[in-house]
Amino acid sequence: MSDTKDIPEDGPEPAPEVAGAATATQAATVAATGGLDGQAARLMRFATYASVAVALVLIGVKFAAWTMTESVSLLSTLIDSMLDAVASIINLIAVHHALQPADREHRFGHGKAEPLAGLAQAAFICGSAAFLLLEAGDRLVHPKIVGNTDIGYAVMVISMVLTIGLVLFQRYVVRRSGSLAVSADSLHYQTDVMINASVIASLYISSELGFPLADPLFAVAIAAYIVIGALSIGRQALDILMDKELADEERARIREIVTRHADVIGMHDLRTRSSGANVFIQMHLEMDPEMTLLHAHEVTDAVTADLMAVYPNAEIIIHEDPDGLEEDRQEFK
Repeated sequence: MSDTKDIPEDGPEPAPEVAGAATATQAATVAATGGLDGQAARLMRFATYASVAVALVLIGVKFAAWTMTESVSLLSTLIDSMLDAVASIINLIAVHHALQPADREHRFGHGKAEPLAGLAQAAFICGSAAFLLLEAGDRLVHPKIVGNTDIGYAVMVISMVLTIGLVLFQRYVVRRSGSLAVSADSLHYQTDVMINASVIASLYISSELGFPLADPLFAVAIAAYIVIGALSIGRQALDILMDKELADEERARIREIVTRHADVIGMHDLRTRSSGANVFIQMHLEMDPEMTLLHAHEVTDAVTADLMAVYPNAEIIIHEDPDGLEEDRQEFK
């Protein structure tokens, strides 16, 4: 991970810190691109542009098809695409903001813009599901045969092809960047693939098999699936906003990396969280109290390098303790 530029304070430059065994060593800071390499940042931006473009195209073709077929399940996909467009635009703004470098007022960067966008997406999705349920309820009470199904089939196939292409690209971007905003957007479009397939089924059952209730029933099922996806996005966003610890497996991995160093006797007070694509790790290392300050510093640097090899977008803060020191510890099991 590249070094960030120093963020100047008002007034004269502070005196250099005095190193010591009880001094916290900040071994890595957030990069100027928000902790990502330049290519990953560009991919995140391009993914947001692509999702907005796809959503706008789908809105146009689905609106035309809905006016010709009057299918409520097709209307459900139109509503979903409209809200996808809104959510994708919010994502575009959030990702642009999240990739801004740390500044004087935001020294940990702007990564939490992504989970904020995720919460907004969850709210939009739940709103679309509520509207869809109202439309489906009316159609259940007043069933209607769907017409012009050939147009509906064609639109759904076009939608699926565009959406699958976008999802594959978004998955690649998520693997490169770990972006929650792009991941949440991808979840929308993965849902759309299944929704479009179900609409094709509802159109066939309603028009070819003469069962008009299939159309609103499929719409109700789509609405339920949309809500499940919204809850998943909202939960992930809240976890990040509330600084939830990394998964137990990741914490165990961090401990394994740290304690395998020959000069590290133990560790405690491990704390972790994530913000956007960045991971924040801090801990206390326990080392031989007779170890020289220089050697302790070298050990800390070695541990940091090992962690950075696995978590390249991490900011790591390590506090060195002499082994056997009695102190209050906040270790949570």
